[in-house]
Amino acid sequence: MSLITAEFLSFVKKLEENDDKLTSISPIERTPEFEFNNSICSVCNGYYGPSFGEPVCVTCHTFLFPEFQSYLPCSYFCTEKTDDGDSGNDEPSDLIFSSEKKSNRTFPIPAWWRIRTSLDSETSPEDDASRASNSGPSGSGSCGSGSAVKDPFIPGYAPPPQPPNLPHTLQALTTPRLPDNLPLGIVEHLPSEVLLCIFRYLDDMSLCACACVCTRWQRLVRARVPLPRWATFTAARWPLFRPMFTDFDWQRKYQSLVESCFCRNCLVQMCVQAAPSGEENAWRWNRLRSELKMLRNDSPEGIAATPLDMKCCHWQASVTGPAGSPYEGGVFFLYVQVPYSYPMSPPVVRFLTRILHPNVSRHGDVGIDSVHHNWSLALTISKVLISIQSLLTDPYTNVCMEPELGEMYVQDRPKFEALARQWTWKYAMLDVLPF
Repeated sequence: MSLITAEFLSFVKKLEENDDKLTSISPIERTPEFEFNNSICSVCNGYYGPSFGEPVCVTCHTFLFPEFQSYLPCSYFCTEKTDDGDSGNDEPSDLIFSSEKKSNRTFPIPAWWRIRTSLDSETSPEDDASRASNSGPSGSGSCGSGSAVKDPFIPGYAPPPQPPNLPHTLQALTTPRLPDNLPLGIVEHLPSEVLLCIFRYLDDMSLCACACVCTRWQRLVRARVPLPRWATFTAARWPLFRPMFTDFDWQRKYQSLVESCFCRNCLVQMCVQAAPSGEENAWRWNRLRSELKMLRNDSPEGIAATPLDMKCCHWQASVTGPAGSPYEGGVFFLYVQVPYSYPMSPPVVRFLTRILHPNVSRHGDVGIDSVHHNWSLALTISKVLISIQSLLTDPYTNVCMEPELGEMYVQDRPKFEALARQWTWKYAMLDVLPF
């Protein structure tokens, strides 16, 4: 009886007085839910077709968010040349290389930063072990020649799907589609062997979507794709993802990371890594090399960025939520596109991770003035990321990307902070959550 305190007895007495109900004694206020209405495209309002749960339909995404924006002054700056082949934007002669050297120079990027553009050459630990056993005592097996023997029955070797193409999209809109005239239930009655043959031609994102269709497909995907391979897929899509624990289901973790993104088309663009039109100049190369060195040696607190391709046109960045804000503890991934005309033109920055903020649209676009109207040569990629991090602490509500959220921030600040904190826990803290 010594363990029963007076507070416990008082609690039991209040339960008896209220018919064993806790609601009248200690009401629990549930955090209100908030989700963007992605049932139709937010741009065309469903005129060009369904959006399939995405904030922007495929047609509007192809028009508004191509691989690289086409700025008229920058395109002229990048491609227009005189008769002697000089574009007029290079630095002094000590940075001008011959055409032979220009074609052979590469960035001093570490090996763990090089993300392949195709998942076809990736292997799981089981594949590496079998390849090492078949290489022989000389050690000159498939590692040196690149002729690794891959199991053709394991799905996931297909390259990532191409992003929406504007001519193909316009042709699909103008060409009427004939009805399929397929009997009902034909997909449900396909044998498992046929489904596994189809899964062999799918990429990782398509396999993840197939696992969400039904229980049968989920079992087939989990049976044929080992968990270490999902860890490889996760490292290829999110090279900056650093989980605190590694003994979890990598397939569920990969699915959670995909569901935490604003737009899956942007995720596909980041993985395809299409090169922009035009030619790269020496100024851009030297500038990015110095910025990359600063990010490696002295990166700002809570800021990380890494290039995904050898030309440093596609970057992935991460921003940690500032302390004292509703985003504290969250790690938000961003997709950065650096055109060939950089630093004369600003990079394109979008949030991949969902975040509830007045200055971030439902597609992930950031409404920051420095990358839209007031770009300066003194700004760098790290400074842009620092500005975005400071924007999380102090939103600018006079001009908002989402007016509804700006109005909520001004009129009902506690509700906005509760919703923002809920989104942070749900989408931006996957490095500490079990799945």
